[in-house]
Formats: sequence, structure tokens, C-alpha cells
Amino acid sequence: MDFLSRRTIRKYRDVKIENFKVNEILRTALVSPSGKNTQPYEFIVVENKEVLKELSTCKKMGAQMLENAPLAIVVLGNPKLTDTWIEDCSIVSTIIQLKSYELGLGSCWIQTYGRFTSEGVSSEEYIRNLLNIPENLHVLNIVSIGYPAESKRSYSDEDMDFSKVNYDKYGKKDNK
Repeated sequence: MDFLSRRTIRKYRDVKIENFKVNEILRTALVSPSGKNTQPYEFIVVENKEVLKELSTCKKMGAQMLENAPLAIVVLGNPKLTDTWIEDCSIVSTIIQLKSYELGLGSCWIQTYGRFTSEGVSSEEYIRNLLNIPENLHVLNIVSIGYPAESKRSYSDEDMDFSKVNYDKYGKKDNK
């Protein structure tokens, strides 16, 4: 699989994602790496168009694509299980995106942790109330998923800043 062609997709075709694909994404997510295998993540799979529309207003900017997405996965973390719940939920969110790509789907990470609605309500509180999420869980993000209605070129070497790569110690820019 050429991961250089995986791009963030914000426009989706109006096509329901097959249940077997949703299940494959969830199966992969449920065994995602986590510190000490604590698996502090839980998920809410949203396909209901009305709920997706309401989720699209969960922050000031950057969530509007949810209104036209056929699927969203809300990623929740339990900080009582581990102090690395944010990292573990970030890993699982990336796994969800990579598995979606492998299945021919596009996706977009929608950051909600630490964000606010246009009315100043925390995105987490807004989503918690909308989806009936218990207080012991935190909302890290939402991943929108769907069949792409846009195409983007693959990344090339020109897109990569290799000056950010160091070898053996900071400041060593070659591996010789």
C-alpha cells in the first residue's frame, strides 16, 4: 500500500459504507497499540444523518464536513486507565484512518479536545451532551470517513522537509 497517496479527505460521496468495512475498521481499532495494552479507548460509530449534522457544529471551524459524511467515529479515552490516554487515542485514530484508506475510503481527523463551539461551549461538553457520553470518558477527536468525492495528488519528495530528520543525535543530518 502506498501511504504517500493517503490524503485528508473532507468531501464524500453520498454512499453508505458497507457494514463489513465498518467492522474491519473497528476490528483493527480495537487491537490498536496502547501503553501496557491498557486500551483506554472506546468508540461511538455515528451514521445517523441528523446526528452527523449536529456534530458538524461541535467546534468553530473544521468539523463542517461531518454534515455530508456517511460515517464518523468519535474516539473516547478513559484517563482512569492510564495517563497516556491521549497518546493511545491518537494512535488508534491514526490506525482508523490508515485502515479506512486501505479499504478505499477517505478520512479526516477532527480535533475536538481543547476546542470550542462558536457559542464558546467546549466541544467535549457539546459532544458529551449530544451523544450521552459518561463523565469518566473524554472526547479526543472525531474521524470522518467516506468514499472520496475529491482527489488529491500523492505526496512527493518535494513535500518532505528532510531537514527535520537527524541521525544518532540532534544536528547530525546524514546517516554516514
